[in-house]
Amino acid sequence: MHRFTRLALSGAILGGAAALAPASAQTAPERPATSFPYTPGLDVKSMDKSADPCVDFYQYACGGWMKNNPVPADQARWSVYSKLAQDNQRYLWGILDGLARQMTGRNATQQKIGDYFGACMDERAIAQRGAAPLQPWLAQIDAMRSKQELPRLLAALQLTLSNEDFFFGFSSNQDFGDSTRVIAFASGGGLGLPDRDYYLKTDARSKAIRAKYAAHLATMFGLVGESSAVAKRSAATVMRIETALAKASLTRVEKRDPYKLFNKADLKRLQQMTPGFDWKVYLAEIGQPGLAVFNVTEPKFFRAFGQQLRTNDLAAIKTYLRWHVLESMAPALSPQFDEPHFAFFSKTLRGVERQQPRWKRCVQLVDAQLGEALGQEFVSRAFSPELKAKSLHMTRQVEEAMAKDIESLEWMSAQTKKRAREKLDAIVNKIGYPDTWRDYTAYEVRANDFAGNVVRGTLFENRRQLAKIGKPLDRSEWLMTPPTVNAYFNPQMNDINFPAGVLQPPLFDPKMDDAPNYGNTGGTIGHELTHAFDDEGRQFDAKGNLKDWWTKKDGKEFNERAQCIADQYAGYTVVDNIKINSKLTLGEDVADLGGVILGWMAWKAQMASMPQQAQPKGELRDGLTPEQRFFVGYAQWACENDRPENLRVTAVTDPHSPGKYRVNGVVINMPEFEQAFQCKKGQPMVAAKRCRVW
Repeated sequence: MHRFTRLALSGAILGGAAALAPASAQTAPERPATSFPYTPGLDVKSMDKSADPCVDFYQYACGGWMKNNPVPADQARWSVYSKLAQDNQRYLWGILDGLARQMTGRNATQQKIGDYFGACMDERAIAQRGAAPLQPWLAQIDAMRSKQELPRLLAALQLTLSNEDFFFGFSSNQDFGDSTRVIAFASGGGLGLPDRDYYLKTDARSKAIRAKYAAHLATMFGLVGESSAVAKRSAATVMRIETALAKASLTRVEKRDPYKLFNKADLKRLQQMTPGFDWKVYLAEIGQPGLAVFNVTEPKFFRAFGQQLRTNDLAAIKTYLRWHVLESMAPALSPQFDEPHFAFFSKTLRGVERQQPRWKRCVQLVDAQLGEALGQEFVSRAFSPELKAKSLHMTRQVEEAMAKDIESLEWMSAQTKKRAREKLDAIVNKIGYPDTWRDYTAYEVRANDFAGNVVRGTLFENRRQLAKIGKPLDRSEWLMTPPTVNAYFNPQMNDINFPAGVLQPPLFDPKMDDAPNYGNTGGTIGHELTHAFDDEGRQFDAKGNLKDWWTKKDGKEFNERAQCIADQYAGYTVVDNIKINSKLTLGEDVADLGGVILGWMAWKAQMASMPQQAQPKGELRDGLTPEQRFFVGYAQWACENDRPENLRVTAVTDPHSPGKYRVNGVVINMPEFEQAFQCKKGQPMVAAKRCRVW
């Protein structure tokens, strides 16, 4: 995952596990870890001091890292974040391997995660089962005698395999209009390719990807007994249905507008959108009979879904369902299914050369399906109360900086400033891990049934999500697990969340001086805080309701400043001739700049409060002044290398800009950087026209 992921409703565990694949030969035996390797928060070896920081600061800060860290064969990209995530995984591997081998003395949660990991690692048993785990679902599809039976079958498939891969998604979320209420959300879904644009673009590369996707579909249909000719016809059927759904789907930019996703409907209106689909039967089957209120995020999509039910015969519907069973289940099956799944979704789409070793995939799945159980083990070993206290102290300093920043804005009226302060003061800080751990009692894990464990885990999570509908909102819930190397802001909860996994060296280094820590972690905190006031987050009020609390003049002033950033980033090239879609990345680009500004303000306040710790004036550390160390510390979180295939995917799907521009695109707007490195007007790292929102 990329740094600073904001709120994303959790999808299916199996459907999202595209990286799962059988183990491959490694160049050397790998071993689990019992401790973390130490990388300093500012690593001089990662720099390229032959580069001019005023010409290309990213090369100056990260050139050494990029030279010495090529993308590993089993990765689509490689970054400082990726490496820390892998270090965390290796440490978790040690924990899980021990619990899998330990037969006595485990508590209930330790037994679950140990048995799950052990079953996942048993490649021989998985291979021996072959296609057997598929048969119950394929049999149910084959047994369908009319399209009237679809609601009941679709409910079963969505509950146990994926809540968004089969035609549409159905889950729970806070009401955009009343954040204290949890209501049912019906959303678009049902596509196999990464984005709607993959079905609709007419350039040669997009056509080639579609052809390879169709070939992959035919391969997978062949694995369940279809002849070559029949498999090709089945692939064409899936492509036709998915293309129709893609045409009716909102773009990723459109989905960034919460008002476009806010469409309340009663059951009668929902039924009118899809006249051939009996919602009462579906709702009863998912355990939610009697639901009367829904948020339909994409009404046009649901009308298109209804149209597909009318125009396709039963055989075509069955073919579509069979494909999505195969897609969802393939990562949990034997190599004959797993390997072609990897070959298309990882190798063809993202350029990954080799499948990840089994231990990585199994650690990732334990984290995905039993994340808070695993998180308890991680936190007890790797996240001290002292580290939590330091992180909370820095968070509060950054929030104080934001308060001062709001008050200093010349373009914002007193009325809007008052509302902004109310929102800032209401933000809840979540550091490290939840106050209450999730109860997995209802999730049955069997020591010899990997595929079954994955399916039961998906069922457990989907039922947990659906059970929230109509219940009091749990504001203590986390949407990331404690070992995750990431952070997020949730606009409806109005909280910022920093898992223990992201508060480790080199991202947060207690051994390091304050300057790089405030550049890195302070910038992270500031980034998430700024999301509350970016082009999307600013539309939610202090209580998390979708509500316009801005004066018209202030809203216009904000948009003009945000447009400056959008225009700047639209000029940057991702790969080939593909430019950044700055309408998609705007929220992250605004937050990157705002985050570093707030980190800088918090660092200066910290230095003023503790003058005895200040670096003596004129003294250099690692050849750098304190101000230079702040900016290098910020930049080095973003050091990365990326495969061109992966860049082509992320240019369409990722709301974050590439690392180079998340550094250079920020510092060119900061006079503090110009002064720190004594850059001159006209040099590349000094913008002719500076942008700033916050």
